[in-house]
Amino acid sequence: MSRIGKQAIAVPANVKVALEGKKVKVTGPQGALEVSVRDEISVEVKDSQITVKRADDSRTAKSLHGLTRTLIANMVKGTSEGFQKKLDIVGVGYKAEVQGNSLNLALGYSHPVKYELPKGISAAVEKQTAITIKGADKQLVGQVAADIRAFRKPEPYKGKGIKYADEVIRRKAGKAGKAGGK
Repeated sequence: MSRIGKQAIAVPANVKVALEGKKVKVTGPQGALEVSVRDEISVEVKDSQITVKRADDSRTAKSLHGLTRTLIANMVKGTSEGFQKKLDIVGVGYKAEVQGNSLNLALGYSHPVKYELPKGISAAVEKQTAITIKGADKQLVGQVAADIRAFRKPEPYKGKGIKYADEVIRRKAGKAGKAGGK
């Protein structure tokens, strides 16, 4: 039995869960999300708890059991609390600002980089070099953060670029570091 799949999901008081056929809809203060459940998996809601069960012990059902439970748990947490990713911008002259639903980035290119935020995602910029991405959908928050980071990945010599706040950049010695070995 899947260790993750057999755990029940506690539903907070401010979150509503609805089952419509093979779709699970979760609505909360941060928004509404839904996921389709495969035929091998069944979902039950009882007394503010969600349980996920599998029909048989086939390889497909076993692999989907824990996945489905985790997706539903992430939807419950996202609609009640929300998810966030923090990005840091390192480099002279590198900065960011939010204008409406778009993020404007100055990253040392000859042109400013404009990134349109998808629906359900918000961004906040503190002191022009720290970006916070917030949203209810964990996968979408992570994808938006990865897309923004991809505009200028951190380089290993000076560490310039966009990095996750908790990311550690392994630094390399430049040309001067090699000369000392001879």
